[in-house]
Amino acid sequence: MSTPRFLDLPPGVAPQKIETPQGTFAALEALPVSGVVERWPALLVPGLTGSKEDFIAVLMTLAQSGRRVVAVDLRGQYETAGPDDPAAYTCAALGADVDVLAQVIGGGDPVHLVGHSFGGLVAREAVIDGRTKFASFTLMSSGPAAIEGRRASNGRKILEEVPVLGLEHVWQTKFEPEALANDVSDEIRQFLRRRLLSNSATGLTSMAEQVLSMRDRTDELRQIELPTLVLFGEHDDGWPPETQSEMAARLGAESVVVPGAVHSPAVEAPETTAAALVTFWNAAEKHYLDVRSSAM
Repeated sequence: MSTPRFLDLPPGVAPQKIETPQGTFAALEALPVSGVVERWPALLVPGLTGSKEDFIAVLMTLAQSGRRVVAVDLRGQYETAGPDDPAAYTCAALGADVDVLAQVIGGGDPVHLVGHSFGGLVAREAVIDGRTKFASFTLMSSGPAAIEGRRASNGRKILEEVPVLGLEHVWQTKFEPEALANDVSDEIRQFLRRRLLSNSATGLTSMAEQVLSMRDRTDELRQIELPTLVLFGEHDDGWPPETQSEMAARLGAESVVVPGAVHSPAVEAPETTAAALVTFWNAAEKHYLDVRSSAM
C-alpha cells in the first residue's frame, strides 16, 4: 500500500476541479514557483487504491521544469464522484476519461501521460485508442497484463470482500494492519482510511476485476510509435522487475530502474523519479521538434 510522503502541499501546488465533457475530476495542479510555463503539460494517473496525493512528492520538481503538471483522481476514486454502473470502470471507459482530461489540460498541445500501476493500464487504453495526441507515455510500476504476486492477492480481497462486507471491513482487516506494520503516522493513517472509504465500492471492485484480468496489449502499444518510458522500483512487488524489463524491450522503450524503490517510486524515491521523468520529457519534446523541423 502506497502512502504520500507528506500531506501538506508544496509551493506551487493547489487543489483544482477539472471540468470536462465527461464530468468533473478532482486534481492537484502544479505550476512553476519561479519562471514560466514554457513546455508541454503532464497528466499523472494513479493506481487502484491510490489517488492524486500519491504524486505530491514529485509535483513541485516536475513543475519547475517549466510545465503545468496535473495529477487526478480517476472516476470513482477519492474526491472524484462516480456512478454505480460497473461499465463506467472498465479500462476502456476510464481511458476515455483520460482522453478528455488530456484534451482539456493540453488545450491543443500534446500532453505527457504517466500512469502508475493500474493507472498505467488505464492510460495505455487512452494511448492505443488514438483519440488524443500525446507527447509521451510513461508506464510507472505497471506491467503488460494482469498484476501478479502480493498485490494480486490485495486485488482479490477487494473483489471478493468489498461487495459483501464493505470498504470498512477491508480497511480494518487489510490496509490498516499494513499501515500499522509499516509505522505509518496517525495523520497519514487517517488520510488513508478516509481515502479508501471515499471510493465508489462499485468502482473499486470493478477496477480490481480489471487489474486481475487485463490482457497483454504490448504489441498494440508498440504500433503507436509514441516515445515510451518504463519506470519501476528495483523491488517491485506488483509486476516483477524482469517482467517490466521484458515489456520495455518489446516496446523498444527506455527503461529506468529506481534503486531502493518498491511499487511506488514517486513516493519512495521522488527525486530520482522526478529527474527521470523530466529528462525523458525533455528528450521527447526535442525529438518531436527535430522531426517536425526535418519535415519542413
